[in-house]
Order: sequence, then C-alpha cells, then structure tokens
Amino acid sequence: MKVAEIKISYSSRNSNKFKIQNSADAYNLVAEKWNKDLIELQEEMKVILLNRANIVLGIFELSKGGTNSTVVDVKLLVSVALKCNAHSIIMCHNHPSGNLKASKADIEITNKVKKACSYFDMVLLDHLIVTKDEHLSFADEGLL
Repeated sequence: MKVAEIKISYSSRNSNKFKIQNSADAYNLVAEKWNKDLIELQEEMKVILLNRANIVLGIFELSKGGTNSTVVDVKLLVSVALKCNAHSIIMCHNHPSGNLKASKADIEITNKVKKACSYFDMVLLDHLIVTKDEHLSFADEGLL
C-alpha cells in the first residue's frame, strides 16, 4: 500500500515584508487584492494571515457568495491559519450594498472564529467590513 508523504515547510519566500500596525493598513492591503468590479456585486471573505510580529504571511480567499452573504467555514479558516503557522488573523469581507453596519450574523461569526482561534493560541486581531472607499473595523469599534 502506498501512502503519500506530507511535506511541511515554514520558510517564507515573501521578500516584501509588510507589517500591519492598524486597521487602515489592513484595509489598504486587502483593498488592493479586491476586484473593484465585483466589490459591489458579490460578497466575499478574505483572511489576512500574520506572524507574531504582525508581518503578513499571505491573504487567503476563503469564500465567495451571493449578493448579501457568503459562507464562512470556520474549520477551513483555522486549518489554513494552522498550516501557515499564523499567530494571528484578520477577517475581511465586503458588503455589496456599501453599508458599513455590522449585521447580527457578522458579529456571531466573528465571535465563533475568535473562540476557535483561542483553542490554538491564535488571535483574531480584527474583522473588517470593506467597501470600495472605506471600512469598518470591529477592533476599532469595540466589537471584538
């Protein structure tokens, strides 16, 4: 019987090290990666993965949904963060309506991810709601 060998590497080939110092830094970074033609059409969830010094390891595109929601698979989110050996994460999703108000579902999934991260000594630093021109930070608003 043949079983595939698993290889794990923790070296970063990213020579452009970017440090997140505040929610504006996170917004500016993730806004560059968003398709501006779809930001007002389709809801998406992206996750910024960071090391212990808040240096960006990468951005994971977790899901794309419909016009007013997207699925957040907590198991998948945490598994990707663990595989990257991330110390902390920042969740980012858009509201195609342009409304920056956090919904009840947004707050519930934030709390669920925060709890899941705590089991693995990871930190949910923030959850951003993004639009074409601005953002809402759960951390800045005291919602974390």
